[in-house]
Formats: sequence, C-alpha cells, structure tokens
Amino acid sequence: MPSVKFVNEKKTVEAPAGANLRKTALSNGIEIYEGPHKYVNCLGFGQCGSCKVLLKKDDPNASRPGLWERLRIALGPMLFLTKMSHEDDGKELRLACQTKIKGDLEVETMPSINWHGERFWG
Repeated sequence: MPSVKFVNEKKTVEAPAGANLRKTALSNGIEIYEGPHKYVNCLGFGQCGSCKVLLKKDDPNASRPGLWERLRIALGPMLFLTKMSHEDDGKELRLACQTKIKGDLEVETMPSINWHGERFWG
C-alpha cells in the first residue's frame, strides 16, 4: 500500500492505491481546510478550491489533473495566486478532492500565498 507523508503535520499514513487524497487525509485526522472552510466547503466536488495542497511537480504517484481541476485553479483568483507563488520551488498546486493516490506521496497542506514575490522590494 502506498504511504502518504503529510509534511506540515509530520504524519505518514497508508492508503490503498486509487484512494482519494481528501478522504484519506480527513479519515486520518489531517486537517486540509483552514478557517471557515472547515465547516463550509463543497464536500469534495471540486467547486470551492479550499482543499488545496502542494505536491512535487509532475509526481507520477498522483493522478494527473483533470480538465475541471485545471480550470478551477486557473480561474479562481486565490488559487491562481497560490499556484504562481509556488511555481519556482518545484511544487504543483492540486485540489485534494480531485487527486487520486497512485504511489508514495509527500503532501504539503494549507499552502501559503507569497503576495509580493521574491524581488518585490528590490
């Protein structure tokens, strides 16, 4: 069985291949929602974008992003800014509810947004 390492929580869990990343995280007590999204979210339908996580870019152990997920990230202003602020560090923004586990993964939950970029002030 693949293992999923949640970096921020310093916790590793096992999940069957093909399992949904969001469901795996929540069933193991890993919080992927922040603020009011803990109580109000789309329940895994890919509508709200609040279950955003960072994975290693082009990781073969995660399913490829589908059309809906790519559109949601591109058209959602907060998701787009989060994606842009993590492109240089070799990580890819994904929606946990749309990601299937195919092998061992390292997941960073609740990624931050770098509003100003590296060279904003100089």
